[in-house]
Amino acid sequence: MTALGILWFCLIFVLIAGYFVLDGFDLGAGALSPFVAKNDRERAIVRRSIGPVWDGNEVWLLTAGGALFAAFAPAYATTFSGFYLAIMLVLMGLIVRAVSLEYRAHDPKWGRAWDILFFVGSLLPALLTGVAVGNIYAGIPLDANGDYTGIPLLGLVTPFTLLCGLLGLSVFLTQGATWLSLKAPKGSDLRGRAAALRLPLGIVSLVLFALVSVYGHFIIQPEMAPELSILRWLFALLFVVAVVAMIAMAKKGESGDLAAFLCSSASAVVLVGLLAASMFPNLVVNTAGENITIATAASSDLSLAWMTGITCVGLPLVLIYHVIIYRTYRGRVTEQEAETY
Repeated sequence: MTALGILWFCLIFVLIAGYFVLDGFDLGAGALSPFVAKNDRERAIVRRSIGPVWDGNEVWLLTAGGALFAAFAPAYATTFSGFYLAIMLVLMGLIVRAVSLEYRAHDPKWGRAWDILFFVGSLLPALLTGVAVGNIYAGIPLDANGDYTGIPLLGLVTPFTLLCGLLGLSVFLTQGATWLSLKAPKGSDLRGRAAALRLPLGIVSLVLFALVSVYGHFIIQPEMAPELSILRWLFALLFVVAVVAMIAMAKKGESGDLAAFLCSSASAVVLVGLLAASMFPNLVVNTAGENITIATAASSDLSLAWMTGITCVGLPLVLIYHVIIYRTYRGRVTEQEAETY
């Protein structure tokens, strides 16, 4: 296990954390849309709040998959083949969400259908992402070639992975609620409904986090690096602190909307950090044999060095792009801006 292998293990989780934060509020807003938006005008505001940024946010997921392929090819092959049907459902969800966003304003006769697809296309990826993470943590059965030997799709759904899926969904929904509270017009009913959901969603996230932690620690008991136990406890504590801070900021009304969103985003980052600390040095846990680790799956140091150099050039450009986009579309959505959505 080399330093470059460890670096790319960390970088992949950084990319996943970026996806959880950025596309997390996209998916959360879409999954909440039927419950907070009660008319076409409010639904248009929801779409407009994520319309300029959703496609850039998805880049983090694509980049994480590409980085996993280049840095740890055996882990990529195992996860993407074993989770094939689940990944196809996620991709279908992302596709129909994108289509619904683009066609909704141009095809009002099918407006109801597009709204349903927007909801389903947001809910499926938000739920299945957590289920996939739960399987990676708990482990999946692999043969000597690293091929998944369990039941496709249904074999991935267990009480623990379902709890992980619900935890991921609750974090995404919290992200969506805090984002809509931040972007909806001040004093609007839409902003009020979204803001009202932050407290119950935060409590649900804490309860699910406790259940997942107890189940994972006492029942699953995966092999974990003992030297990272303090770091895992620190991440767990930080998650609770971030969620509690989000709830506290949410009680300040409109003046606390930005702080609540930042606290919610911090909880998503910390949750991914907890996963990384709990997985290290494993990439895929094999319940039927030897795990796929950094040492066994990493590409050559030369390949990883080239990837590091490219990242040093490409990542700042991506961050600059995000800064420009978010500065351009900063502030709350107005009804006039939502007319084209």
